[in-house]
Amino acid sequence: MTPPSPWYKQFWPWFLLGMLFTSIFGSSTLAFMAVRTADGLVQQDYYEHGRAINMVLAKQQRAEELDLAAELRIDPMTSDIIVQLQGQERPERLYLKLIFPTLGGRDQEIVLEHVRDGRYLGQAPDNLRYRWYLQLHPSAEEPEWRLVGEGEFPSEEEFALSPGLPTRG
Repeated sequence: MTPPSPWYKQFWPWFLLGMLFTSIFGSSTLAFMAVRTADGLVQQDYYEHGRAINMVLAKQQRAEELDLAAELRIDPMTSDIIVQLQGQERPERLYLKLIFPTLGGRDQEIVLEHVRDGRYLGQAPDNLRYRWYLQLHPSAEEPEWRLVGEGEFPSEEEFALSPGLPTRG
C-alpha cells in the first residue's frame, strides 16, 4: 500500500484556497472602489433641490411666455458653438451649461456672445464627447428664463433647445 501524498500536492486544497483568495481580492477591490469614487447621482441637498424645482419650472414657463426656442450646433472640427435663438428676447450674452449626466465634476458653463439677428457664438472644449444635458439662460446669476435640451457629441446635427415644460395629460 502506498502512503497518501502530502496535502500540498493535492488539487482540491489549492482549488479551494484559490477561490478563497480570489473572493478576498475581488471584494477588497470593490470596497476600495466604493470608498474612493463618489456617487455622482446622489444629491447631497435633496430637500433644497426639491424645493428649487418650482423655481426651475417658473423659469421654463417664462421662456414659453416669451416664445423662446433655440437651435444649437457644435462644429466637430473647430469646436465653435453656434446658437440661433428665436423669440422675443435678444440678450447680449447667453450662458450655456453642459451637464454631464453622471459626473458633476465634468459640468461646464460657456459664455456665448451675440453676433447678429439672434445668432450667438462661443467656444466649446476640444474633443467634446458623449451625451450631455444642455441648459441655455441669459445671465450667470439668477436667470429670468431657461431653455433645455440634450445632445450627443461629436455631431454635425443641430440640437433643439426648448422650454421643456412637462406635458399635462
